Amino acid sequence: MRVRALPCLVLAAFAFAGAPAAAQKTVGGNPGPANNYVCPNVDGAPGLDCYFDAVRHLYTMCRHVKSIEIIEWGHAQSQDGLNRAKSDSCVTKQRGNMTKPYQAALKEASLSRQAVQGVRSLQEAWLASLDDLSWRPGESADDYLTRTVTPYVDFEERIDGIQTIVDTVRARVKPLPSTQAAAKSAPKAAAAPSK
Repeated sequence: MRVRALPCLVLAAFAFAGAPAAAQKTVGGNPGPANNYVCPNVDGAPGLDCYFDAVRHLYTMCRHVKSIEIIEWGHAQSQDGLNRAKSDSCVTKQRGNMTKPYQAALKEASLSRQAVQGVRSLQEAWLASLDDLSWRPGESADDYLTRTVTPYVDFEERIDGIQTIVDTVRARVKPLPSTQAAAKSAPKAAAAPSK
């Protein structure tokens, strides 16, 4: 029985060894998809898609960290001294993680000033939402939950607006017919010297 199990173990080892190579594909400048921490829900998508996913995902990560602090210390005490260190660290980390996706989104949105303004506005809203994850004195648990869930609605409205602008601009740009595109891309033939 051991002899038959050996080939299966060898095959499993080869399959496992090959897995990291597939995970080297990048998404929005981040290792993906197995190791894509910043925008894990998109695979091979353009910069705007990675950024939009990162806005949702990274906010959720810090919101969960803050929830853990609240579970550990209670609402009021989650703000005291080192009790808030985890969420402060999360906010700092996610601001850094957002740098590449944000820059990629700005580059992709550069086809329209309105789209660039939309991306910048979304970034400001995202940063403000991260900073506003702290519990406010006198706030009930339900009020806190409602306040920290509300940014998702704002994010989605802003994302839809940016996507509409980008789609509209792209639809206005008419692609060249295939014969014209081929003629423009072909190098010009050198004129024969006259004798």
